[in-house]
Amino acid sequence: MTIAPIKPLLVIFGPTASGKSELALKLAARFDGEIVNCDSVQIYRDFNIGSAKLAPAERRGIPHHLIDMAGARDHFTAGDYSRLARKALAVISNRNKLPIVCGGTGFYLRALLDGLSPAPARSHRLRERLAHIARSRRESLHRLLRRADPQTAARIHANDHQKLIRAIEMAYLERTVTSEIQSRPRDPLTGYEILKIGLNPDRKELYKRLDARSEEMFARGLVEETRSLLQQGYEPDSKPMQSLGYRQALAVLSGAETLDAAIRLCQTKTRQYAKRQMTWFRSESNVHWLQGFGSDPEVVEEAVGLVTSSRY
Repeated sequence: MTIAPIKPLLVIFGPTASGKSELALKLAARFDGEIVNCDSVQIYRDFNIGSAKLAPAERRGIPHHLIDMAGARDHFTAGDYSRLARKALAVISNRNKLPIVCGGTGFYLRALLDGLSPAPARSHRLRERLAHIARSRRESLHRLLRRADPQTAARIHANDHQKLIRAIEMAYLERTVTSEIQSRPRDPLTGYEILKIGLNPDRKELYKRLDARSEEMFARGLVEETRSLLQQGYEPDSKPMQSLGYRQALAVLSGAETLDAAIRLCQTKTRQYAKRQMTWFRSESNVHWLQGFGSDPEVVEEAVGLVTSSRY
């Protein structure tokens, strides 16, 4: 039996605005690579400003995969991401290119590298009922999950209705707690020598950049983009619409917040999100942490050295 050779795989992650995309572009140009997106909002078409999605002209001729994959009526899951990302990795590797997974959605990355536990299929009827409960009594879903599965509820924010609905759905359909379902054996990615590079910029400087980015998003037309997305059929409570920036833009459109208040709230929430990202990524094993932003020359040089020493 012929054993398939181990192929190189580069993974770049870190908090939002840490320069992941810039570093990925530089390394892709240096090592003949192609980039696989690992951002859960960039998956969706027309979510451009709030997701910091690179325009085609900004990609410097580097092929990008898993961007603009889903539309208004698509329910894109971590399982979908894992399946499609693994296909993309195989295609890139078979062309003798270096696949570079880049993004800040930790759950998607874990689904890709570690696999997901077998879980029941979605129940449209049950999800509709739970969504109705969430719309009428926003805190009810978290209370339901706390009673049924306190361990899982402790890991999910009370406003993250997508994750709450999925956790309750799995528990109801399987007649067991979600934590037990998620403890079942997984299907990890095999056949790759994985190099993980994590970006860890100075916290104060990162927060300055995050605040500036929030202001810039609204200045570039985030509210107008959000209005257009609603007109295209994206529901206000859909997964991408509940992401940072878009949620605050929805508040402006509904009259719940002024523009200035929405920007300040977006800044606060983005800083909190970056902190949660770092907490998640610190649990990853075998990470080469680089102290700085992906655009820093010394960080790029160190990353080049890591890739050079790991590739045959």
